[in-house]
Amino acid sequence: MRWNPITSREEALTHLETVAIPHPWRRSIGLLDDDEDRSIGYISIFPGSGDDRSRANVGYILAAEYWGQGIVTAALRIAVSTVFADLPEVVRLQALVEVEHRASQRVLEKAGFLREGLLRKYGYCKGEIRDLFIYSLLSTDQLRI
Repeated sequence: MRWNPITSREEALTHLETVAIPHPWRRSIGLLDDDEDRSIGYISIFPGSGDDRSRANVGYILAAEYWGQGIVTAALRIAVSTVFADLPEVVRLQALVEVEHRASQRVLEKAGFLREGLLRKYGYCKGEIRDLFIYSLLSTDQLRI
């Protein structure tokens, strides 16, 4: 995550009201079990506007206790299979990943995204400017399902 974790119920409610609910394309990653159904993460697509409407940025997050199980890769594959239909003007999905975040890079690669290059000192993460890789997937690319 590029921001600090939410630590209180009030912060969580504010985030839901101001960020999650009004978001143009966000899908929850749900956990269904005998005791409860709950969200353990999400996939977000941030479509551009105006001259940038042909591309959208991808973001995802998953609760730490579920890392390394292929959950985000599966969720991203499902999202990619529908997002181009949901957002017909979008022909390019792109994702920015910290150079040090190898697990997230693998998620994108397994979902069919291609690494295009290194963006040096490109974005802030928790107050520090960092190098980022840029990945992309085009609507014409072969999906890996």
